[in-house]
Amino acid sequence: MSDNPQIAARVLIAEDSPVCRKVLELVLANQPYELRFVQNGIEALDQLAEYQPDILITDWLMPGLSGPELCRHIRNSCSAYTYIVLVTQNADTEHLIEGLDAGADDYLAKPFAAGELLARIRVGCRTIQMRREIETKNTLLEKTARTDHLTGLPNRMAVEEFALKQLRASMRYRFSFWVVVTDLDKFKLVNDTYGHFAGDEAIKRFAEVLKANTRASDICGRLGGDEFLLIMTHGDKKSIVHTVERLRADFANEPCILNGKEVLVTASFGIAGYTGAGEPTLQELLARADHALYSAKAFGRNQVRAEVPSLALHESPAVKP
Repeated sequence: MSDNPQIAARVLIAEDSPVCRKVLELVLANQPYELRFVQNGIEALDQLAEYQPDILITDWLMPGLSGPELCRHIRNSCSAYTYIVLVTQNADTEHLIEGLDAGADDYLAKPFAAGELLARIRVGCRTIQMRREIETKNTLLEKTARTDHLTGLPNRMAVEEFALKQLRASMRYRFSFWVVVTDLDKFKLVNDTYGHFAGDEAIKRFAEVLKANTRASDICGRLGGDEFLLIMTHGDKKSIVHTVERLRADFANEPCILNGKEVLVTASFGIAGYTGAGEPTLQELLARADHALYSAKAFGRNQVRAEVPSLALHESPAVKP
C-alpha cells in the first residue's frame, strides 16, 4: 500500500446476495480500490492466499461458512493481516460482540449509507498502513540487532544461532559440520602504525573476502574486533582446508589500501569439525578451533591449521604490515 491509504488497497467482498453485491459494487466503483467479489466464505478463504486483500467485507449469514466462522479461520491461519468488516442485519450488542470476538475489526449494520461504508474502509486502510509500518520497523530493528555495523556481516548472536541449528541438524542427519575461527595477524600493529580508521578498513576488506568465499548454505560473521567465525557444512576435511587456504591466499595476496598506502595484511585460521563421532557442543568445537588458531599463530601466522596435525598446510612466513 502507498502512503495514501486509499491507493492500491485490495478489497475482497464476500456476499451471497446478488443485490447486495451490486450495491457494494456501485458504491465502490469510482473509489481507488481494487475489488474482487466472492459468493460465500469458502470462496473467500480460497482467495485469501492468491489475492492477499487488505480489506475483507463479509456478510454474516452465508451458505457453507458464516461471517464469524470465516473470521476465525482467517485469524487462526493467515500470516498477513487482513482488516475485516462484518456486515450484519442484527445490530444487537451481544450479536456484535460475538462478531468482534470471532476476529472482526469492525462491523456495518444493514441497511448502511454509502458514506458510512467508505469511512469504515478508510479506517481499515489506515489501520493496515500503520501495522505494516510497524512491521517494517520491527524487521529493520531485528536485522540491525543481528548485523555487525562495520562489516554488514552477521554479528556474534546471529552466527552462533545459525551454528547451533546447523550442528543439531548435522548430528541428526549425519553430515559434516565445521567451525573456522580466524583473525588478522598483528592487528594491533596495524592500528598503532596506521590508526584505528585504517584498522577498520582492513577489517572491512577481510570481511569482503570472507563473504566472497562463503557459500550461500554456510555463514560467516564477525565475533568482534578482528575476530571472525565461519560455519561450513557438507565437506570432507581436505576440501574444507583447501577452501580456507584459498581464502587465506586471496586476502594475503591483495594489498589493503590504508591511509592511501598499499599494505599487505594477513590472517590466520583455525579449524575444528564434527564428522559423526560423539556429540560435541558448539563451545567445545569453538575451543578446539581456537586452539588450532593459536597453533597457526605460534608457527608463524598467515596460515591454516586444523585440529588434526596432518591437515595443517605449509607454514607461510608472516608478512608484516
